[in-house]
Amino acid sequence: MRLVEILIPKRKRDAVEGVLEDEGIEYTLIEEGSRQEPSVVITFPLPTPAVESVLDGLRETGIDEDSYTVIVEAETVVSDRFDDLEQRYAQNTPRISREEMQARAKDLTPRFRTYLVMTVMSVVVATAGLLLDSPAVVVGSMVIAPLIGPALGASVGTVIDDRALFRRGITLQAIGLGISVVTAAVFTFVVRTTGLVSPMIDLFAISEIEGRLTPDLLSLVIAIGAGVAGAWTLTAGTSAALVGVMIAAALVPPLGVIGIGIAWGFPEVALAASVLVLVNVLTINVTSLAVLWYKGYRPDSWDQQDDARVATKKRAVVLAVAIVVLTGFLGGVTYDTYRTGSYEEGVNADVAAVLESPAYAELTLIDVTIEYTDPVPLRQPERIVVTVGYPVGTDPPPVAEELQPRESVRVESAIHLPSGPLLESHRPEVVVRYIEQER
Repeated sequence: MRLVEILIPKRKRDAVEGVLEDEGIEYTLIEEGSRQEPSVVITFPLPTPAVESVLDGLRETGIDEDSYTVIVEAETVVSDRFDDLEQRYAQNTPRISREEMQARAKDLTPRFRTYLVMTVMSVVVATAGLLLDSPAVVVGSMVIAPLIGPALGASVGTVIDDRALFRRGITLQAIGLGISVVTAAVFTFVVRTTGLVSPMIDLFAISEIEGRLTPDLLSLVIAIGAGVAGAWTLTAGTSAALVGVMIAAALVPPLGVIGIGIAWGFPEVALAASVLVLVNVLTINVTSLAVLWYKGYRPDSWDQQDDARVATKKRAVVLAVAIVVLTGFLGGVTYDTYRTGSYEEGVNADVAAVLESPAYAELTLIDVTIEYTDPVPLRQPERIVVTVGYPVGTDPPPVAEELQPRESVRVESAIHLPSGPLLESHRPEVVVRYIEQER
């Protein structure tokens, strides 16, 4: 529930009281004598879903939209009339008023200097966590990232036609993304040149980095969830802290991967992570925009409503088209994941079938590893490493010759299985490693 306090001209007192009486709202009046124009302060409690409609009704009496208004959260109201009012508005969509949402959207974005410092520090921590392959550190970076405010601010500014809020949201998002990439690249370059990480480090073996190099369509689901949850939480008037972590999860780690790719001279890595960031940013914006419009937020005046409707449709279409274009990359990654998964399944099955032969009864299959030529799609197999165990004191049979693609029909057919021409023109090397085992 909310406690509303409005300063109105004394000449509007009768009209305002009439609106409140018609709504069955209890109120108190205090005359304000410190102003040149005689004024009255009216205070009254309201259920949260009733705030916007009641304020709109009061403004129809001629009260200026910019009049002094305070809306605060109330803990308890003891009144039979308020209980009746609460039941009457219980069927309304549970959302805070337009004015309160606008104020909350502004409060979610800190001052520019604070926003800049927190963004830089979150990316530095995330990049360090990626290089350390530490999920805990990466999650910690998301907690301090101030990215939820600009994303929701741009959407709120669009639906209520607050152009200043929209421009601020878009500007801060662009600055945040740009400074994040530069920060991650500079930090990674310093770390690499000073020897804080091993020069022989294999970036593609780090799971926290590898997961951001092959973003598939499930990544789009994460961004959709973040945008919907962020906007819904904002309109419900509840804490957006946890949702802010979710939005940061979709943006901060990939930004760190972009910087790592730049500093290490891997343009394909930077490109793959950049696509993921852009898809996530655009999806969060368009889904939050859709939620706010669905919840019925509009400007107060009719002329502003037309402008907001046109602006919302145009921006939603632009965002949707950009997402569809970029989603083509995610679809390609999804297909590559399916293709390589089918390929690896076939290779494992054929290797197991070869080792089941009576000639290799003494051998035990330990592992099959497939190495690819490129960390980002579309990937081609470069080497198949088969690890087998054999009894101590015996000589292992030459299984490598039978597993070579040119001599083994089974393994060759598995290599050709996934996609035809792309893999048919490239035959990976098969390497067999022997490990002595006691039985």
